[in-house]
Amino acid sequence: MVSQGSQVLLRLRESGLMKTVGLIADTHIPVRAREIPRRVFEVFEGVDFIIHAGDLVDLSVIDELEQLAPVLAVYGNMDGPEIRGKLPKTNSVKVSDWKIGVMHDPGALFGMGKIREIAKQNGFNVLVYGHTHNPSIKWEGKTLFINPGSPTNPLPPFITKPTVALLRITKEKIMPEIIRI
Repeated sequence: MVSQGSQVLLRLRESGLMKTVGLIADTHIPVRAREIPRRVFEVFEGVDFIIHAGDLVDLSVIDELEQLAPVLAVYGNMDGPEIRGKLPKTNSVKVSDWKIGVMHDPGALFGMGKIREIAKQNGFNVLVYGHTHNPSIKWEGKTLFINPGSPTNPLPPFITKPTVALLRITKEKIMPEIIRI
């Protein structure tokens, strides 16, 4: 049975009024996993766009994800010279007039001060980040800070499960969701 809320989302999606963005980070392929888990492809099926918040380790991750949708990615601290030469440290995209920024490590481990400043300086409505391998959704006023976690190497592994995230976006609002895979 489909809930009324799901029906509304489906109608918005079919009408083109809603965009869905898949969020992923810290894949560490092939160091900590041989490949992207199949469940990621199921969750991201039909997304309009994918954002990877760094620590790919191998550029083939982008090629695989691009089979589903265009990918915007940044490099992370574990990405070598080849990836750093092709991807920026910070990037952004506009979706339905919302400015979504992405950065691997905006300093979230040290509190919200630096991450708030990065969002403010760049005019981001949303800041997607990785590095901690720990999923998080945090609203501060009208700014969303979201970490999709890691689909291959959640930390700490005995508490956190593998995750990705989705952003459902309309002109009026952004609806974030962390998804266990």
